[in-house]
Amino acid sequence: MKTRFAILIAFLMPLSLLAQDSSTTALDNSNNQSGYRDYTAAVLWQQHAGEYRALAFQAYNFARLSLLERLKQVGNDKKYCVVVDVDETVLDNSPLQGYEITQGRTFDPKDWSDWTGKGIADTVPGALSFLKFAADHQVETFYLTNRDTSEMKGTLYNLKTLGFPNADKAHILLKSSTSDKEPRRQQILENYHILLLCGDNLSDFSNIFYRSGKNPIEQVSAAQAEFGTHFIVLPNPMYGDWEKQFYKEAKPTEAIKAAERLNGLKTY
Repeated sequence: MKTRFAILIAFLMPLSLLAQDSSTTALDNSNNQSGYRDYTAAVLWQQHAGEYRALAFQAYNFARLSLLERLKQVGNDKKYCVVVDVDETVLDNSPLQGYEITQGRTFDPKDWSDWTGKGIADTVPGALSFLKFAADHQVETFYLTNRDTSEMKGTLYNLKTLGFPNADKAHILLKSSTSDKEPRRQQILENYHILLLCGDNLSDFSNIFYRSGKNPIEQVSAAQAEFGTHFIVLPNPMYGDWEKQFYKEAKPTEAIKAAERLNGLKTY
């Protein structure tokens, strides 16, 4: 009996190793595709981690307190507003990121356009209740986003369906010619006091962090008092301007990006 068992084990082991090698090879092949991006854990964290939800609630709880303080500080010569980014600030696009991963590719403009056109993104936790709170205090909301002008229909439908205040074309400022948000912020400032700016990317608040050519870490430290009081930052582990510092080429492949991200790690 023992002899038969030993023979069976000897027979099954190569098969199991072959299966393991096959799955590993498939994963390696997937990882080596030109469109692969190593952020599965980041997307899963945003979709399933209680910590993500807690951080979003924390950001918008601070926003409520700061809004009330800002209302006491500014004059009444203009109307009041808050300026919010859309993606990963009020709308959660992680299902699109998950789709790209399962398809073995990185960001695809067509996939993005298809996704925003559906208008089915869920809310970022705390965003809707905060903006309704702002509306109750006669504070309007401007949605300042780098979605393209062709995406107005889906964006408007998404925000309206979820019940966001000021969901209309006058309050949704899309990208027309440049991703630089400063001209659009200045446009709002002509008629409004901007009490708060909410975003997942430092460029949602000011150009000094990434577009000025200065060290963003130093600039954040210098603006320490603004965070939580004037600038409300939402967590986004999936993408952002922060990673551009690692890429030396104008249009690097995903393989090059992965290598340069690895080189950027601190270790000991």
